Amino acid sequence: MPAPLSHPARAPHELSLLLTLATVQFTHIVDFMVIMPLGPQFMRLFDMGPREFGLLISSYTFAAAVSGFVAAFWIDRFDRKRALLALYAGFIVATALCGLAPTYGLLVATRVGAGLFGGVMSGLVFTIIADLVPYGRRARATALVATSFSLAAVAGVPLALWLAARWGWRTPFLVLAGFSLLVALGAARLMPPLSAHLAGARRRGPLGQLLVIFGEHNHLRAFAFMIALMFAGFSVIPFIAPTMVANVGMAESELPLLYFCGGLATLATAQLIGFLADRYGKQRLFTIVALASIAPILIITHLPRLPLAAAVAWSVLFFVFVAGRFGPAMAIVSSSAEPRLRGSFMSFNASVQMIGSALASLCAGLIVSRGPDGTLLHFGAVGWLAAGCTLLCVLLARGIRVVPDALPQRALD
Repeated sequence: MPAPLSHPARAPHELSLLLTLATVQFTHIVDFMVIMPLGPQFMRLFDMGPREFGLLISSYTFAAAVSGFVAAFWIDRFDRKRALLALYAGFIVATALCGLAPTYGLLVATRVGAGLFGGVMSGLVFTIIADLVPYGRRARATALVATSFSLAAVAGVPLALWLAARWGWRTPFLVLAGFSLLVALGAARLMPPLSAHLAGARRRGPLGQLLVIFGEHNHLRAFAFMIALMFAGFSVIPFIAPTMVANVGMAESELPLLYFCGGLATLATAQLIGFLADRYGKQRLFTIVALASIAPILIITHLPRLPLAAAVAWSVLFFVFVAGRFGPAMAIVSSSAEPRLRGSFMSFNASVQMIGSALASLCAGLIVSRGPDGTLLHFGAVGWLAAGCTLLCVLLARGIRVVPDALPQRALD
């Protein structure tokens, strides 16, 4: 095993900034995730099939892809803090409107609105991490913010499902909008100005910006890696809850336990993987975890009817390894662009990420069908697709070059 890498000490305000970003990301992820376990309710209340449900999921991600692409042309011209708070405000409004939508069509429309703001906001969060945290600690910092996924699974989604069961599916979105407003007020107070990237920045028109970002082969390799990574996860994840209910025999009331146990396990393992990635190399750890995730992917997509404990155990294994890939992966991607281009690059990357997850959800929706007895068919084929894309990710990650940091860390001093 290679010698451990050394990295500088953490700056005084780095942890508070990362926790603020993690909380913002937590609300965004709960908003995105809660649609999936509510899938059985939506299918019943709105008379949806797998294709309509896939469209509901992908409407958010396609909208986020479009907004990420448009935002990439101007995002580097603004203070990161002001841009993040403006996007967060739009996200809060869209989430509240989602909870008020009376029909399937309007529900899709409000998800589009949430995606327009949420997609850019998510990319900006990782841009801030890459700007302010040295490469030697970046996998751990990314993993810390990525624990928002685990916390969403442990606390956010189970609470949202409990609220939905008690007061209807609209309640989680309205409560989340109110909580997000409090988070926005706290972020406005706690986050410092983030404008170091503006020093000496060269302004380009849209075409020039496009050529700079897409004319770099390293960027293209990172984008291809991100699309493959989305297919390796989001072809499977949206259909876990509907399949657990229809095929494995779980009750809808038992779904919060699945997400709670999976999220709790990833809270610890994501940080451990991030630590090891910083110590022994991001690409090395990504390769190990990605290869280890193939077996859980194939198992979770081929489950027969099982006792609750067994179904939860296999789901936990899936969440641990699939979520564990994300910290090293985002550290690799965010380090593939120069600091002066990173905001635009990460906004384009968020767009590419959303396109990948939307296409993955749509492809899975086209593959999966409902049988005469109500079970969901061909989910195993989706698993093989995800496993193949995981192998492709491993190959693509090895070709991404890390760009040395040059941005001063003034905001954290």
